[in-house]
Amino acid sequence: MNILQKCLNKFSLYDLIIVAFMAALGIATKPIIVPLAHIITGPLFIPSGAVAGGFYMMWLVLGFGITGKRGTMTLICFVQAILVIATGIVGSHGVMSLLTYTMPGILADLGLLLIGHRVCCLPCAFLAGMLCNIGGTSMVNFVYFRLPLIPLVFSLSLAALSGGLGGIVAFKILQQTRMVSKRAYSND
Repeated sequence: MNILQKCLNKFSLYDLIIVAFMAALGIATKPIIVPLAHIITGPLFIPSGAVAGGFYMMWLVLGFGITGKRGTMTLICFVQAILVIATGIVGSHGVMSLLTYTMPGILADLGLLLIGHRVCCLPCAFLAGMLCNIGGTSMVNFVYFRLPLIPLVFSLSLAALSGGLGGIVAFKILQQTRMVSKRAYSND
């Protein structure tokens, strides 16, 4: 409990509100995006989350970009896992949601820690989104689908591309909000 408390103490109330907001947005967009992606992936026998994931994983990248605090993506994912378990929302994997939902954040947080970035540039935002979606796709495959090698590689490749694109979208949103914020403060 002491370790958890130490980790949470570095987050301000504002940061925790951003975490909750990004977790909710990720959960809210998933049921809209996944069926649309299934139209493309269904005939290819690829899990639709591999393609759709980039668009709901972008909220993790955006959350970390806003707070700038290490562990933000993991915390967003953990909140999402608790939400889907508690509410039984579509996409819940029961108690396994703790693993399948949290792993993308852990992988992306570790990846950015290793390169020393904080969603500060386009390449690291791309990498963060890519790692999020690869982590999610691989965990869901490991727990449920167990695809053969060729479809798995294809699925992970699509996940990497989709996740990276989601990271780019998150970075562009961050750039726009920072520009608007600078204009607002310069006019005061």
